[in-house]
Formats: sequence, structure tokens, C-alpha cells
Amino acid sequence: MNMRQQCLIDYRQALAQQLDATELQWWQQAQAHLTQQPGATTTALLSGQCKRHLKAPEVELARALLLTQALEQTADAEQCATLRQLFLWGDDHEKIALLKALDWLDSDGLCLALALQAGRTSNPQVFAALALDTAYPSRHYPERAFHQLVLKALGMGLDIRRVIGLQQRHGVTLNQLALDLLDEQLAAARTVSPGLPNAIAFPLLSPAQRQRLGGLRLPPEWHAHLN
Repeated sequence: MNMRQQCLIDYRQALAQQLDATELQWWQQAQAHLTQQPGATTTALLSGQCKRHLKAPEVELARALLLTQALEQTADAEQCATLRQLFLWGDDHEKIALLKALDWLDSDGLCLALALQAGRTSNPQVFAALALDTAYPSRHYPERAFHQLVLKALGMGLDIRRVIGLQQRHGVTLNQLALDLLDEQLAAARTVSPGLPNAIAFPLLSPAQRQRLGGLRLPPEWHAHLN
């Protein structure tokens, strides 16, 4: 499993610069402990201790870097299994740290199955860590899975403008899925997802689709796209 080495260097330097003397001492001891007793159990233990020894802004990055060290000490063939085990053991905050780091932990997309499993969560914060501000889905998701991620993000009320690679995945299929979602919301008298227009490539709409949209009472954010 390849990791993005420059990212690791930058993040390790960034964390060290954020820590005060007491925190830095604990962090160095934690790294030494993991070196002496490598494995998922030690990693999970130290991850849980982060919130007691580090300030809140530092905890997420520290947890991600512990994952990195654990993977570096694990045989290649076992790395995805180790990452999956740590994901299953982790609380929601630990899951978020892992998912936000997944793009630089797994640059080849070997742990795609883990990402797809994680995407089944009903927790919006955990799902946002996978769907927003990370290139992992755009790099590695097949078309159908990427479309499902976009639709679920809309359903959770997330800002899909933060889905990296969304414009590159625009197309006729996603258009139809977005219009189907619109129909469902209108038929159920539900509020139309504010971000729904961002899922649609309006130049690729058929004349019939455009005409139908023009006849609907849609929120103001749609008007600029249809004029």
C-alpha cells in the first residue's frame, strides 16, 4: 500500500510545530511505544490516549499519523486488513481521522472496499469525512459508487460543492439520478436539496428534461441554470 510520502513529511512537521513541550514529550513516547510494540492493538490504545494528552485541534492529525506508523510497520499484504480492523475498533472521531487521511494513506486505492463500507454509515460527520474535501472517491470510486456518494451527501444535507472531482464526474447518468431525486422530493412534498443543481450538468440535459424543469416551481438557485 503506497502512501504519499511528501504529505507524511509535511503533516509530521506540522504536528511537531503545533505541540508544546509536554505534548511533544508524550507524542515522542507514543511513537517509541508503537515502535517497540507494533500492531493494531497498540495503535488503538495510543489513539484513544490522544485526547487526554493533546489539544483538540491536534488529536485528529496525531491519530492519522499513528495509523501511518502502524502501516509502515505492517507487512504489505496485511496493511488493508490492519486499517480495516482499526476502523472497526475506532469511535466516530477515530473513524473520521482515518477517512480524512485515506487519500494519503492509500494512494493506490487498495482499500476501496473499506471506503465503500465506511460510506454506509448513517452518521453525517463520518460520511462527510469520506465524501468532502478529499480526493479519494474521485481517484478510486467506480462511476456508480461515486454517484451514490453524491446522492447520499445530498440526502444528508451536505454541501456537495466540496465533493472533489464532482464536475469531472458530471454526465447524463448523474443528471438522470439527480432528476429522479428531485421528482422523489417533490412528490413527497419534501424540501428540495439546496445543492441538487450542483449535481447536474445543465448543458447535457435533453430538451424534454429542460422543458420539464422550466415548468416546475423550483427554488431560486435553479433559475440561473435554466435561463
